[in-house]
Amino acid sequence: MNQENSLSSQKLRGYLFAIAATALWSGNFILARGLSDSIPPISLAYYRWVVAIVFLLPFCIKPLMSQMNLIKVNILMLSLISLLGVTVFNTFIYFAGQTTSAINLSLIAITFPVFILIFSRIFLKEKISNNKSFGVVFVLIGVALLISKGAINVLLNISFVEGDVWMFAAAIVFAIYSMLLKYKPKGLNVWAFQFSSFVLGLIFLTPFYIWEIATTDTVVQVSDDLILGVLYVGIFASLFAYVLWNQSIHLIGAPKAGMIYYTIPIFSGVLAYLFLDEDITMNHLYSVILIFTGIILANKEFKKKKLSR
Repeated sequence: MNQENSLSSQKLRGYLFAIAATALWSGNFILARGLSDSIPPISLAYYRWVVAIVFLLPFCIKPLMSQMNLIKVNILMLSLISLLGVTVFNTFIYFAGQTTSAINLSLIAITFPVFILIFSRIFLKEKISNNKSFGVVFVLIGVALLISKGAINVLLNISFVEGDVWMFAAAIVFAIYSMLLKYKPKGLNVWAFQFSSFVLGLIFLTPFYIWEIATTDTVVQVSDDLILGVLYVGIFASLFAYVLWNQSIHLIGAPKAGMIYYTIPIFSGVLAYLFLDEDITMNHLYSVILIFTGIILANKEFKKKKLSR
């Protein structure tokens, strides 16, 4: 009984961590679009990780010093994880925010978990159960209803631009990153892992940051909104969200955590209502019902009942 309660508690914490990370990341998508005229994409990504590293450093000095040998031994895997999850993934999102529309951005964003399921099946040989497949269908219908506001012609008339390609690339990168988290060094403190990932990711990003400054004429328009936006993506969408997401992967696995990512249009809708004065309609409520039904169905573990003779 105690073991069952422990497993239930572990799963609950895993789902709560995934929900919290997704809520924080929804703000990152809004700022990717909202700050696109104020700062170039690579610069935004670069300053984001600088802020994250500065705020994370006080929590990491002790575990870093004690586990430096473990980090050195696993530097190749840590570098790959950092390159995908820190350098490439978020920079692609900021490039996407430069050119794609909000409706396209939201639609493509929810393909992250689909790629996780597909890659888990192909590379990890994990089975996709019937209830998980049906859950994905429910979620996709709910998200399509939310994005199109109930008008199917909105979805049918979508045209893809350069930003959409960046978002699809980001989706693939994020799926691979989430799967690689299974192979992060065992015994490595969560703070040491996060800090080393951010530092390595920033190192990989630095040459591209220098290139952007040298080759573009875009001037960073410093304002209170930009400063607050950079602080948000650096602290909440980076530090807190990544720690929560990685712990969620550890507790419930990438496929189940990935299903929670489908809730990002819901959180984005709430943020739009609070900060952009957009209305929450019955269409939003119907979408919420479908999305959460799909998530519950996809994550439900059905036990086979033995027939008594």
